[in-house]
Amino acid sequence: MLKRVRNTLARFAAALALAVVPAMVPVAVSAQTSVTDEPLKCGTTLSVDNTTGCDISQGTTGINTIITNIVNIFSIIVGIVSVIMIIYGGFRYVTSGGDSGNVSSAKNTIIYAVIGLVVVALAQFIVQFVLDKVSTAA
Repeated sequence: MLKRVRNTLARFAAALALAVVPAMVPVAVSAQTSVTDEPLKCGTTLSVDNTTGCDISQGTTGINTIITNIVNIFSIIVGIVSVIMIIYGGFRYVTSGGDSGNVSSAKNTIIYAVIGLVVVALAQFIVQFVLDKVSTAA
């Protein structure tokens, strides 16, 4: 019976992860630019001196932005999986019934999931630090 509940919970967690993760991935959407309406390329401005304030590099994406987006997506995925594993480990801990093997297995699941969350948080800081140093050196 416990095995059946565990399998059902694992299937539910997997289905939830498959439903939530794609919904969290950002979708790129952009407006269509018109060739005849030049001021619309950079937006509208309310300046008196008739300058547009348009930055040419506004639409370009650098390698730093791409790397940051990739790391953010992986961090979200690993974060969601870690939280699900913490919940799963807690469920296993509660339903272990005092069996020392099941208790230690549940504790290991929780510990490794927390370590995964810490590694993801540190990865964010390390990647941002490296990208800042590389972009200032270039």
